[in-house]
Amino acid sequence: QVQLVESGGGSVQAGGSLSLSCAASGSSTGSYCMGWFRQAPGKEREGVAAISRSGGGTYYADSVKGRFIISKDNAKNTLYLQMHSLKPEDTAMYYCAATLCGGGWYLRPLAPPSYNYWGQGTQVTVSS
Repeated sequence: QVQLVESGGGSVQAGGSLSLSCAASGSSTGSYCMGWFRQAPGKEREGVAAISRSGGGTYYADSVKGRFIISKDNAKNTLYLQMHSLKPEDTAMYYCAATLCGGGWYLRPLAPPSYNYWGQGTQVTVSS
């Protein structure tokens, strides 16, 4: 079983950048498909970006496409999310998640039910 710990959140002005990290322990990130999700107050958790076990396949929500980049370093057991051109609507708690890849994940890589393991979250606040 993998344990996930996010870091790198903070406050930034609109147009700025932040980088999030998710450190995995207990198992290798190379065994998992992984993703980043966010949840704003009063809203449902939504998928932001996802990456395949090898890192060769990436998926993005339309709202972040062209601004966010997901990557993973399996040697360091770490998942990353680079966020650029941040907007106030990007403000949310950001979570990383992992799952043992199966056919269902490839059908819905940005859906929360596709994941079994979750971190505790890191807050991102973008001010206008």
